[in-house]
Amino acid sequence: MTYDIMLVDDHPLMRKGLALSLDEEPDLNIAGQLSSAEEALDALDRLDPDLAIVDISLPGMSGVELVKHLQSLRPELPILVVSRHDETLYAERVIRAGARGYIMKMEAGDIIVQAVRQVLRGKIYVSDEINERLLQSMATGGRERIGQSPLEVLSDRELEVFELTGHGSTTRDIAERLHLSVKTVESYRARIKKKLQLDSANELMKHAVQWVESEDAT
Repeated sequence: MTYDIMLVDDHPLMRKGLALSLDEEPDLNIAGQLSSAEEALDALDRLDPDLAIVDISLPGMSGVELVKHLQSLRPELPILVVSRHDETLYAERVIRAGARGYIMKMEAGDIIVQAVRQVLRGKIYVSDEINERLLQSMATGGRERIGQSPLEVLSDRELEVFELTGHGSTTRDIAERLHLSVKTVESYRARIKKKLQLDSANELMKHAVQWVESEDAT
């Protein structure tokens, strides 16, 4: 049996590298390579994939939101998130959204293939560290969060607004990109400041830029 895979990543070189690694496997076939969530949703019925591999950072709709949409449209479709972003911040989010696994892009090709196969078998794939924290969180009824990032207190949408702020996007830019009103984005920013105990918009911008730079350095 051959499994058709839909690959969603806005970095051409990364898509090419992943596609080459997976196409070397005789039973894995890259059915389509898409650069945005919107393209992926448009191509879903045509490609009819057995697995979707999704990046977190996508133009327009984020990878987390794409996972939610795919889960809503195709609850049976296994989804593996492959991203450069810190797994301690994103792994639980994407699993909660409906993904079956999370793996860092820096992992070797054979490890990514292993993750793909595990997800195709109906199992969840995360690193040993995240698996331990997920189990700990379950054992304590969610009272202990899996990661140590202070940004864990942010909702998925708040984290998205925070990241876009760190990239220098204005409130209007964010509103247009996320299809929200300016007032709604301002409300998100106010909640972010409160949760992160920041006193001003300048502090929020500084904090967000520093986080984005640290993420880009990984």
